[in-house]
Amino acid sequence: MTTANKETLGFQAEVKQLLQLMIHSLYSNKEIFLRELVSNASDACDKLRFEAIADPALLENDSELKIGVFFDKDARTITIRDNGIGMSRQEVIENIGTIAKSGTKAFFETLTGDAKKDANLIGQFGVGFYSSFIIADSVTLITRRAGLSAEHGVKWESGGEGDFNIENVDKAERGTEIILHLRDGEDEFLNDWRLRSIIRKYSDHITLPILMQKSASVDAEGKEQPSNETEAVNQASALWARPKNDISEEQYKEFYKHVAHDFADPLAWSHAKVEGRQEYTELLYIPTRKPFDLWDRERQHGIKLYVRRVFIMEDVERLLPQYLRFVRGVIDSNDLPLNVSREILQHSKDVDTIRAGCTKKVLGLLDDLASNDADKFKTFWQEFGTVFKEGIGEDHANKERVAKLCRFASTHTGSADQTISLDDYIARMKEGQDKIYYVTADSFAAASNSPHLEVYRKKGVEVLLLADRVDEWVVSNLHQYAEKALQSVAKGSLDLGLLEDENEKSQLQNDADAFKPLTDKIAETLSEQVKEVRVTHRLTDSAACLVADEHAMSGNLERLLKQAGQDVHSSKPILEINPQHMFVRKLQADIGSDRFSDWSHILFDQALLAEGGQLEDPAGFVKRLNSLILALAN
Repeated sequence: MTTANKETLGFQAEVKQLLQLMIHSLYSNKEIFLRELVSNASDACDKLRFEAIADPALLENDSELKIGVFFDKDARTITIRDNGIGMSRQEVIENIGTIAKSGTKAFFETLTGDAKKDANLIGQFGVGFYSSFIIADSVTLITRRAGLSAEHGVKWESGGEGDFNIENVDKAERGTEIILHLRDGEDEFLNDWRLRSIIRKYSDHITLPILMQKSASVDAEGKEQPSNETEAVNQASALWARPKNDISEEQYKEFYKHVAHDFADPLAWSHAKVEGRQEYTELLYIPTRKPFDLWDRERQHGIKLYVRRVFIMEDVERLLPQYLRFVRGVIDSNDLPLNVSREILQHSKDVDTIRAGCTKKVLGLLDDLASNDADKFKTFWQEFGTVFKEGIGEDHANKERVAKLCRFASTHTGSADQTISLDDYIARMKEGQDKIYYVTADSFAAASNSPHLEVYRKKGVEVLLLADRVDEWVVSNLHQYAEKALQSVAKGSLDLGLLEDENEKSQLQNDADAFKPLTDKIAETLSEQVKEVRVTHRLTDSAACLVADEHAMSGNLERLLKQAGQDVHSSKPILEINPQHMFVRKLQADIGSDRFSDWSHILFDQALLAEGGQLEDPAGFVKRLNSLILALAN
């Protein structure tokens, strides 16, 4: 083996921090090092299999992909070897000297301080290779990328401190070999039975054979005779292709942990073989907790696509809609071509059929949880509810079904917990009520204390409290449910239908006539801020509130769009005043005074603040308020 171009390079700062964590903290579950390295080897073989579809020469007359795990008691080493895609020199520096920026910060933020839990986080954040240093005081990696000649092999070595050595070497076979030089006191892993049990525990479902040397035999004299032959330790069959009756619950859970790089058990799963115009098998999981990159626009999707058990690609956006991006698992098609590309997926009717079928499977799984396991569904909603709501605007074919599964906070419970379904709401509707009422705001406190709720509370009418940013998207796409219209309590004129008697309507008209000089004067004073001023009976405690026109954009949506940097054409709100409130009666009494303008502006500013808006001139508001307080005090 010849060498060249040897250099010593420093680790990225985050890698140094991670290595210290591995060496000094994550020692309570040491065996996970083998799970991570075998999983990486499996991924390397999958990548080669996919790239070789377009370029068969990459297989170099060695198409039998496999993983090997070997140990040497005398040298105190464990070796993990694969004949997968391998790495070039630059790829080694990029993949092992640094951590992907998206995973680095999130990994350290997620650490709990519990060594056992933290050890299990490693694979989820793409830092599994570094788990080698849990049991090794130095690691040697020898690799060559498929397609490059033997002299382009690369040797990487590090003692897990601040730097690593890298050099070119001759390597006849493609793939990667990782040699762990064990620390003192880690000899338990230099044991055939121990390594086999770890592989069977974590990696039994991996579709490639994981080879180990056959166990030593005992001769007639009772002496151990080492074997030079190897044998597969794992079942090496696609778990999803096996009959469901042959798969234990524990095997389903372990496969999930492999495919999702998660340490927690899944919440639920669906495993089915679909036959008909399209033939495919799906094994889809709903996680127990959200992945760290759920809100990352460059996140990885969690579905792996296989064609006739050959891995094709990961993170396939076309196989499930965006609002189900938290789902993990495998889809194996019998009909798609092996050379399928992302471009083909974009325009494939076969993929559309698979997507529709898998979406229905996931929704059916959630239906079952909602009906039969309230605790699990509550966990699902707490973790993924905000994302799931996106489906109301995204998935028109399943809009009603998605809406049925959605949960909201409401004045019925007064709690911020989102536990109320639209069916629950309808079942409690007052006699004569024909609408589902809601209010949107930027926080639960703002929604639950909104002045727009006052008349509804007085009459005992339930109102949904929508405080997630996505809720404006929900109500703009869900105009009715179960033939009941959704109505914002902060839009249009107050219309309670049969919940309002004739005496109330008559009284409102009388008040509107009596207070017309006042509403006209306020409208004139606030002509730059409001479209109209009118008397309302929707308020019982507050002096005033702002409402939007029936078909105008709500104030909350307008603020959200502005925060997102969009150029929004603002529409003037309507100012509604409570004729019974002392503030309004004071205004009426001072209609001709010098301070009427200040009183009117304060009334408007208070209404704007009450609905979560921002004052255009906070200093002016404070100045007017202080002036009036001092005047009243004197």
